[in-house]
Amino acid sequence: MGRRVIPHVPMRPLWRCRCCGAEWPCQPARLSLLVEYRGNRTALLLYLGALMSEAGEQLAQLNPDHVPDLHHRFLGWARARG
Repeated sequence: MGRRVIPHVPMRPLWRCRCCGAEWPCQPARLSLLVEYRGNRTALLLYLGALMSEAGEQLAQLNPDHVPDLHHRFLGWARARG
């Protein structure tokens, strides 16, 4: 039997990677998203923006005293390079 492959997807409401445990989107997830949205950076940014909003709401419910700035984590890395 082969080993089960766990994708690098978010574990809600913690917003950690199900596979590696890093803050999502982790490096492998970022690479996968860049490949998936190759040629359509605007769609990628819209998708990540929606997820950032969802993550912000869920993380605020878990810890109302500390709401992290999620902009760089979700959008900063995906901006088009000049």
